Amino acid sequence: MEYLFTYGTLQDTQVQEYIFGRILNGQSDCVLGFKVLENAVYGKYALAQQTLNLADEVPGVVYEVTLSELKKADVYETSAYRREKFPLKSGKQAWIYVENSN
Repeated sequence: MEYLFTYGTLQDTQVQEYIFGRILNGQSDCVLGFKVLENAVYGKYALAQQTLNLADEVPGVVYEVTLSELKKADVYETSAYRREKFPLKSGKQAWIYVENSN
């Protein structure tokens, strides 16, 4: 199992049902050293941007997912995002969708 940290639409149960075919069971957590830019992608979706300031944190939910579910989430997030692993406040290492600057 892998951890996926979400701060936007992937927390929506209808989106989860559409992408994964199930409702994910998650826990509240935060990623440190990030801030959220609202309406940053396509003028309507949030984006977590790394600041490296540990006082900055983004609240969200962390879910356990399979590798195949991560690949499904990659398709959903489009090339506007890339998936990277970062430590969470809880100490877990989780995949997070951040800006794809490529």
